[in-house]
Amino acid sequence: MNRIKTLTLAVVATALAASSLTAQARDFRLGLITPPQHMWSTEAEAFAETLHERSDGEHSVSVFPAQQLGNEAQMVQQLQTGALDMAFLTIAEISNRIPDFGALYAPYLVDGVDHAARLLRSDTAAELLELMPAEVGLVGVGYGMVGMRQVLSRDPIESMDDMRGQRLRITPFEPIRDFYTATGAAPAPLPLLEVYDALANGQVDAIDMDFDSILILKFYEQANNLLISNHMMFPMVGVVSGRVWRELSAEDRDLIETTMAEHLENVLSGFQEMDAAQEEEIRGLDLNIVEADAEFFSEAIAEWESTWAEKAPMLEALREEAERLRQ
Repeated sequence: MNRIKTLTLAVVATALAASSLTAQARDFRLGLITPPQHMWSTEAEAFAETLHERSDGEHSVSVFPAQQLGNEAQMVQQLQTGALDMAFLTIAEISNRIPDFGALYAPYLVDGVDHAARLLRSDTAAELLELMPAEVGLVGVGYGMVGMRQVLSRDPIESMDDMRGQRLRITPFEPIRDFYTATGAAPAPLPLLEVYDALANGQVDAIDMDFDSILILKFYEQANNLLISNHMMFPMVGVVSGRVWRELSAEDRDLIETTMAEHLENVLSGFQEMDAAQEEEIRGLDLNIVEADAEFFSEAIAEWESTWAEKAPMLEALREEAERLRQ
C-alpha cells in the first residue's frame, strides 16, 4: 500500500512539474513598423530564433512587421495593457511621452552613424532607458538605429529658403516636427509604407529619410533631389511590456534581456557597416545632390535649441557625452 502511495505521489509530482513547465512557456508577440526586408524586421526574426533555441524550445516569438498590429502609438497602448509583449519602436513615439528622449534628436548632436552608435552604447543613453518603467510602463532593453536623416525632394533644395512651404513627410513626433517647422517647411506625418505613393501623387513635396529606406523602398524613383545633411540620428529602442515583464521569472528576464540586447547591437553595428556603401550607392544614382551642414540650418537649430533645452534636461548631458566620444 505504501509502495502504491509512493508511486502515486511520484506520478502526481511529475505531472505537476510538467504542468509548471508548460505554464511558463510563452509565445511572445513582437510588433514593429518596418517592412519585412528592413534590418529591424530581420533582426527581430533572428531574435525570435535565438530565444527559441536558448530556451530549448520553451519560448517562441511571433514577429509582426509593417504595422500589422497598428502604428506605434497603438502598439505602445497594447504594450501598456499587456496585449502586446515586445516591440522595436522608434524613439519618436517614446519622446512624445518622455520628452527627455527628444534630446537624442538634437540637430548635429552626432557626426554620423559611428558617432551615433557610440553615443547609444553609452551609460548616458542607458540612463534614459531607466525612465521608461515609471513613465510609460515599458522595460527598455537597449537601442538600435537607422542611418542619419537626409531630405529627399521633388524640387531642388539649395538653401533653407527653398524649404519654406514645402509639405515634408516626417515621422509623427515633436522634436523632428519642431525642427522642420523652424526651417519653414510644413511637416506632414505619414506612415512609412504610404510614402512612395504620397511622393508619386504629389501629396508631399519632400521626405525626411535615411539612405537605407530610400534605397530599399525606392523613394528615389519619385523624387530626384537629395539634400545630404546628416542632421539627425534616428534611434530605435527594444522594449518589453512592463506587465509581461513582471510575470517572468528572473531566469527568463535575463534570457530575454541578453538575447534581445545582442540583436539590437547587431542593428547598430549593421548600420555602421552599411552606411558608407549605401551613401556610395546613393551617389551613383541619377540624383541632384546638394550637401548641407550645421551652418545651412543655423537659424532652425537655434530655434530648436531654445525649445528643447528646457523640455529635455538630458540634452546637456548627452551633448557632453557626445563631445567626449567625438575625441
